[in-house]
Amino acid sequence: MYSNLQIKEIASAAPEELAKIKGLGKVKANKLLAALELGKRVYTTPDTETTIINSPQDIFNLLSDMQLLDREYFKAVNLNVKNMVLAVNTISVGSLTSNIVHPHELFKAAIKRSSFSLVLVHNHPSGLPDPSKEDIEVTKRLVEAGKLLGIEILDHIIIGK
Repeated sequence: MYSNLQIKEIASAAPEELAKIKGLGKVKANKLLAALELGKRVYTTPDTETTIINSPQDIFNLLSDMQLLDREYFKAVNLNVKNMVLAVNTISVGSLTSNIVHPHELFKAAIKRSSFSLVLVHNHPSGLPDPSKEDIEVTKRLVEAGKLLGIEILDHIIIGK
């Protein structure tokens, strides 16, 4: 029953589900999931010394793995004055259809990293990248907060499929 699982299904499966596969017990299932997670992190961790953001496509290239997430994640790409990536921070994790973003959490990390500007990024698990009314309102609120702090919000990108 589980022998025909695809990689995406394996990566998002619970260890208990994988342990049901013949020859794959609980310990091996956990090791498999850990190896997949490590591989994902190695592949998606930006080289902050050389990653420069010049376009929305650069952001997508950096965070394209967000299209595989099963819940809404809200991230901030922290940039220096030359648009070099200082860090990518996960600000909040929501549900299938919504996410709550507090300016405090967003700007706490940005201030800590001495960020000059930010690019906001979140995913839509539905696959449709169209902004909702709430997405637009949150963006406006965060842009205003950034102005008060002297941290410019350059863009808010929604990643779909």
